[in-house]
Amino acid sequence: MRPSVLQRFRPALPALGFVAAFAGAAYAQALETLSIATQGGQKQSFRVEVARNDADRAQGLMFRRSMPADQGMLFDFGRVEPVSMWMQNTYLSLDMLFIRPDGTIARIAANTEPLSTRTIPSGEPVLAVLELNAGMAGKLGIKPGDRVEHPIFKR
Repeated sequence: MRPSVLQRFRPALPALGFVAAFAGAAYAQALETLSIATQGGQKQSFRVEVARNDADRAQGLMFRRSMPADQGMLFDFGRVEPVSMWMQNTYLSLDMLFIRPDGTIARIAANTEPLSTRTIPSGEPVLAVLELNAGMAGKLGIKPGDRVEHPIFKR
């Protein structure tokens, strides 16, 4: 995998339009289990990479050409704040699930546009963002208000 020099996410800092540059190394992490419990009573499990620092969040899923259906990436921001994501250098169309600190899904940006620099805002302060393959949320009936279960939501 090629290293990235552009940031994968942008914290929504007032009037700064903050974009930091990072020189990333090849990205590979151990997978962790994450589940989503729908309001309809269904539970779906995924194996996720967790991006816990600026460099990992900046790299995200950039330059990847595929991702297994049962996998995703969880962006742990470590604090609750409005965030904006983008798809620059990301070839996969994704569903972005913006998650509150209690694990409930605040918003879903479905079928994001690959390689776009358009920002995708959280709409409210969130602790994390889960990226899944495009269409997965709709296919599994995942909606705002559903609960994501992972240790970062038990702090």
